[in-house]
Amino acid sequence: MSKPTVFVLDPYHSEALKKLQASPSVEAVLRDDARISQWRSEADALMIRSETRITAADLNEAKKLRVIVKQGVGVDNIDLEAAKERGVAVCNTPAMNSESVAELTIALALCIARRIAELDRRVRSGEAVNRSHVLGMSLYKKTIGVVGMGNIGKIVAKKWKAAMDGDIIAYDPFASEHAWTEIEHRRVTDLNDLLRDSDVISLHVPLTKGTKNMIRKPQFELMKSSAILLNCARGGIVDEDALLNALSEKKIYGAALDAMETEPPTTEAYRELLKNGNLIMTPHVGGNTVENQIASGTKVVETVLAVLEGEEVSNRLI
Repeated sequence: MSKPTVFVLDPYHSEALKKLQASPSVEAVLRDDARISQWRSEADALMIRSETRITAADLNEAKKLRVIVKQGVGVDNIDLEAAKERGVAVCNTPAMNSESVAELTIALALCIARRIAELDRRVRSGEAVNRSHVLGMSLYKKTIGVVGMGNIGKIVAKKWKAAMDGDIIAYDPFASEHAWTEIEHRRVTDLNDLLRDSDVISLHVPLTKGTKNMIRKPQFELMKSSAILLNCARGGIVDEDALLNALSEKKIYGAALDAMETEPPTTEAYRELLKNGNLIMTPHVGGNTVENQIASGTKVVETVLAVLEGEEVSNRLI
């Protein structure tokens, strides 16, 4: 009997790929293999990231497919209903990215507050910057509002308390009433209360019908003029037209996005937004540290091998 074939459709760290290729129980087809385009007819398993979308049409063609494993938490790039109908298991790697995404979140907050990216761009352009005219803002003792009380939000809160000694406001209508008992915080049941009282607003929720355009014009109207908005979650949570208006009219201090509706972001798609010096945009790299890519990529490989062997895995979604 032939071995199950695992197709790797997106970039994975070389250490994870070595582990996959070392397994005697599967055949690996990597991205540089000429057979990669034949995955719909040949794949027993898929390893993907956010770059690849798996549609209902794909799944209808993929008659052999048994499992899809996505590196990362969000699985909005997979048609879950179609996968369920076809009996295809879908798994992710929850909590693996939490530390690195939280780290980037804090870094972006500091970059906006101290105008680091803006000043770097101006120096590189040859401008003689008068430092007395480009004052930044301190985040010491400031309040962060964390929207989404999951693994990433919790680590952001802990890092904020340790680094800034600031207050924490949390909002999550789905989290247990006992969530975050080890963290000193104020939990609110109305998002508007968080928006009014926070100096920094950090989004850590999945993209769903309920969170689509969660932050739009009425929400920006509630924020302080000195507020910083951070989105290291998913594109679509922030209404980008409303954000453009808020930044252009200085309704908020600044914003940093590691997740956009158009990914990867381009100057063509974001020409107007990128004109704002108080904006930082990074191409969804929250989980992109060497350490995390090795660990989470290895977890994907271990999950694929386990599911193909018929084992139960705790990170299976359907």
